[in-house]
Amino acid sequence: MSKIAAKFEELREKGKGALIAFITAGDPNPKLTPRIAVTLAKHADILELGVPFSDPIADGPTIQAADDRALSAGTTPEQVFGIIKKIRERSDIPIVVLSYYNLVLNPGIGNFMKKLRAAGGDGIIVPDMPFEESKEVLDAAKKHGLDLILLAAPTTTPEKLEQICKVSGGFLYLVSVLGVTGARMEVSVEVKNLVRKAHAASKGKIPLAIGFGISKPKHVREVLKIGADAAIVGSAFVDLIARYRKDKRRMLRELDRFAKSLKAAC
Repeated sequence: MSKIAAKFEELREKGKGALIAFITAGDPNPKLTPRIAVTLAKHADILELGVPFSDPIADGPTIQAADDRALSAGTTPEQVFGIIKKIRERSDIPIVVLSYYNLVLNPGIGNFMKKLRAAGGDGIIVPDMPFEESKEVLDAAKKHGLDLILLAAPTTTPEKLEQICKVSGGFLYLVSVLGVTGARMEVSVEVKNLVRKAHAASKGKIPLAIGFGISKPKHVREVLKIGADAAIVGSAFVDLIARYRKDKRRMLRELDRFAKSLKAAC
């Protein structure tokens, strides 16, 4: 059983949902990311680290700006591996990286997976990789003991959803709305139908996590109530990092407070 799967099993036994916290590695600078991560790890169950990329097509303005800040601070994939090692010195929280396909392909898929595992990573999400072209990445992830977490959207057909559920590791990432990431006022009405379809396809064999637009404790309660196992919160954390990036102590305090309120909703 993978570390991510074990975390979901632990929470299920306690009757609790999971909070997955996303931040962009290197935002606002690589030295601060481990402290931000450890602060969030006090409340979050899984940490998702975005590898900054120059053309993050799945992300909205908030995370695009975070990628720009991280890249301007000189953050590279190699530095992200170093950041994970620093986090591992202080926390055993399961860590998933979100990386666009070019960043995985350029150094060699197997080499990327090997370095991610050696650094202490537990899983990977590749948002711009079509399911039909995922076999090489899936095989490399399995070889190095990593979960390849796949995505499904409201437009995913039941047939494809069933195929995705069979091979996705760790959890299934359900994209709650069509479009890009970003905090929203309300959870999409399409989410209930997506969760229903995913439950039917997965037959309860893989946890379901909902992302895109989850930004408040009430959103967390809503997605767990309709049958999801986890809520993924990203842009709301990134907003706080951006707002208080010139006041490190205030930033960490606000992140701690907000993460605590989200976890209470689980």
